[in-house]
Amino acid sequence: MATPYRCPNCRTNKSRFNIIKQVAESVKLDPKTGSVMQTYENGNLDAIHLPYRGPEYKIQCGVCGLIEDERMFAKFGESSI
Repeated sequence: MATPYRCPNCRTNKSRFNIIKQVAESVKLDPKTGSVMQTYENGNLDAIHLPYRGPEYKIQCGVCGLIEDERMFAKFGESSI
């Protein structure tokens, strides 16, 4: 996060952003009710349950509200230097 950002949508915002920390929780749901039947830790997932592999952070533009991966805002920030 030590890189300049620029919004790829509104293209003018370089300073107002919301950093969204993503915390994944692995669960098994009841297919009929949707209630949580079991919560998994990263070390004890079922054989068919993949661990979360998405980005740790998402960024939201504080001007237009666009939410994207951090690398998208960083890539546009590089081009404005």
